[in-house]
Amino acid sequence: MDLEKIKSTLQNRVPTIWGTQNFIKYAVLLPIIKKENELHLMLEVRALSLRRQPGEICFPGGKMDSGDKNEQYTAIRETSEELGISTERISIIAPLDYSVSPFGTIIYPFVGFISEHEKLHPNSSEVEEVFTVPLSHFLSNPPDCFKVHFKAAPEENFPYEHIRGGEKYNWQTRHMDEYFYYYQDHVIWGLTASIIKQFVDLIKQ
Repeated sequence: MDLEKIKSTLQNRVPTIWGTQNFIKYAVLLPIIKKENELHLMLEVRALSLRRQPGEICFPGGKMDSGDKNEQYTAIRETSEELGISTERISIIAPLDYSVSPFGTIIYPFVGFISEHEKLHPNSSEVEEVFTVPLSHFLSNPPDCFKVHFKAAPEENFPYEHIRGGEKYNWQTRHMDEYFYYYQDHVIWGLTASIIKQFVDLIKQ
């Protein structure tokens, strides 16, 4: 291996997120509808029969398939499948910032508009309920925020003898903000609440 070989290998490389090939990619849609001359956000309650997070509130979306041409396509496809509407009724307004989670996933959120929302046919195997919240509610009611703390927990045979400080090594710890919105009898939290907060903060600027 010589220097010229290294240069030719790396000179046109486009950097990405380190280890991204090991991450699972998801795309979700923050759907806006017009209801009674007011803008609303549309949300889903996940079907109670689902294995993961049954009964929790979310936006339509899901895992990016190998055949999906990009993340926006995934968001539209998943929304169409979950809500039982044609893709032509879903228009993308803009992407939001994507999230790289500590759990091996990358989430790509998009803001979109759904027309003719009265004609939904939700997929009952995935969606328990669909409801809407006036956008004004989120604009005038900031979320509660609680911190979830993470700590390092090396496995039992971790080679402490090879690092300075050994078992007393000062591991860096971090926390994650968890937001909670409340509307009628619904509690909106987790990733869904984080996406709403990002969206609200942007349009308030």
